[in-house]
Amino acid sequence: MTIDNLDGEQLRQKYAEERDKRLNAPAGRKFKRLEQPGHVVDPHLPVQARDPVSDGVDFTFVGGGFSGLITSARVKEAVPTASIRILDQAGDFGGVWYWNRYPGAMCDTAAMVYMPLLEETGHMPSQKYVMGPEIHEHTRRIGRHYDLYKHALFHTAVTAVSWDAETSRWRVQTNRGDDFTTKYLAVGTGPLTVAQLPDIPGVESFGGKAFHTSRWEYEYTGGDRHGAPLTGLADKRVAIIGTGATSIQCVPELAKYAKELLVFQRTPSAVDVRGNHKIDAEWFKAASAEPGWQQRWLDNFTTIWGLIGGRPDEIKKQYEDLVQDGWSELALRVQSVFLSLKPEQMNPEGVMLAMEKSDDETTSRIRARVDEVVTSDPGAAEGLKAWYRQLCKRPTFHDEYLQAFNRPNVTLVDTDGQGVDAITPMGVHALGKDYDVDLIVYASGFEFQNTSFTSRLGFEITGPEGTLTDAWADGMRTLHGRQTRGFPNLFLCQLSQAARFAANVPANFLESARAIAGVVKYMEAEGKSTIDVAKDAQDAWFDLIMSAAARGARDECTPGYYNNEGTLKADKPSPSGLSSGYPGGPVAFFELQREWTRRGLETGVFEGTEVV
Repeated sequence: MTIDNLDGEQLRQKYAEERDKRLNAPAGRKFKRLEQPGHVVDPHLPVQARDPVSDGVDFTFVGGGFSGLITSARVKEAVPTASIRILDQAGDFGGVWYWNRYPGAMCDTAAMVYMPLLEETGHMPSQKYVMGPEIHEHTRRIGRHYDLYKHALFHTAVTAVSWDAETSRWRVQTNRGDDFTTKYLAVGTGPLTVAQLPDIPGVESFGGKAFHTSRWEYEYTGGDRHGAPLTGLADKRVAIIGTGATSIQCVPELAKYAKELLVFQRTPSAVDVRGNHKIDAEWFKAASAEPGWQQRWLDNFTTIWGLIGGRPDEIKKQYEDLVQDGWSELALRVQSVFLSLKPEQMNPEGVMLAMEKSDDETTSRIRARVDEVVTSDPGAAEGLKAWYRQLCKRPTFHDEYLQAFNRPNVTLVDTDGQGVDAITPMGVHALGKDYDVDLIVYASGFEFQNTSFTSRLGFEITGPEGTLTDAWADGMRTLHGRQTRGFPNLFLCQLSQAARFAANVPANFLESARAIAGVVKYMEAEGKSTIDVAKDAQDAWFDLIMSAAARGARDECTPGYYNNEGTLKADKPSPSGLSSGYPGGPVAFFELQREWTRRGLETGVFEGTEVV
């Protein structure tokens, strides 16, 4: 039996072997920050001189990405007279799409559900999966549409936030001397915002050019983020370290222009077909004709993706797939497995075996695609095959990545799970060999759940009774993932203890924004001062979340950011709850939130909170 035709048990053994290689790797499983809080270097826009501000505003959001824009927009709709301020260390709105300007950057979720507020701003995406510059421009469009630039502070890092009991307002201080107050404060720096480098010995010793993908230097490579040729690489030997979602998009562009491209791989990504295409204007006109069209698309995607949880009341229904991308296809495959089970198979063991069989078929097809595409180098083709279950790591979709390895100037340096041994003054050392290069590109991603929430924020939040760090010393405690006791009028826009990744990330932010705007609307209309979380409600929510905390941890998986480099175990759930979401799934969570908001607006009682 060949390695491409393994039965279920042999596949499990192969997966375990590949996982153990990674677990036993000497380096590369820990990371360090590219920059420290308050010292972020922006290569894209110069810092503009301005005077410190010392005023007062109604609503402040820390973070100028999708979460900040969506939430501020909804608050602006709910309370048109509210003064709103957004702060960000970047030079403009955009969040990750401001920083990620590497060549080839694009969304891997269909634009119709990834780009929020399309209906409100009247924008038609150019393609099913749009490029980074179009997404960034859309964030700026949202800022203009809702007049959010008026009080925005860019190139500004928050240094401290504290509660003023006398005025019942938050005091915000920054690295540029700002010291102002705000009645409501929301923070949402995104799940992947703090750029990191791997713990490879000698990173600082390299004598050539090196940068992280989120700090791309076109002055060196030539070209621009809009696709102009990278002419500066014509005589350069380039190394890229990392083969995750960023590298999948970046490698094809580097391959076109570099004299030589060395792709250093620790673990391959599973790369399926993307099938991108332009959006037809007439089709879009028809699809967006009825009011509320994008919400219907979002609800459709959330419902279908929620099938991954396999909940009996949802799994047996038939759904029209509006989005038709790799994510919804994956979820419908899960549904088909459940629908195919006989009554005597509807037990944990039967379901697991059926799911594994279906996954085996899919991953085998994806591996077979590698052989179909990569024809010039059988060794590279073998190295590019992913030996783990599809949801152990982030699934990827691309139509040019695998094809790049057919180019004579592209070499896959497969480290067989061990990673790069060291960075030298001349280049990269791996597999006992030195590779001299001119440029090292680090596609090493961002901090995810291996640091504390306040650490990723870059500042401390001090409430009436103490700091957020102390309040969460034994783990994150929230109500709905959005508010935490002892911190009145503070809102957290993030995924943990909410729907998490069981729904599209912008969909999470849209639902969170709906609830926050509802609270602010009621508070302002009724002249209320503060809203805080009741202890018993927070405790009950925490217990509910932790009851499913191990669901996202799979011991069989190869290390990656989904399982915090293999440290999350099924029998040892993350004490912080960072790996957990609402046990009922995203559809039920969003319905709960909408009903919570509706009842609060109608009755003045936002269940689980104390309003004064």
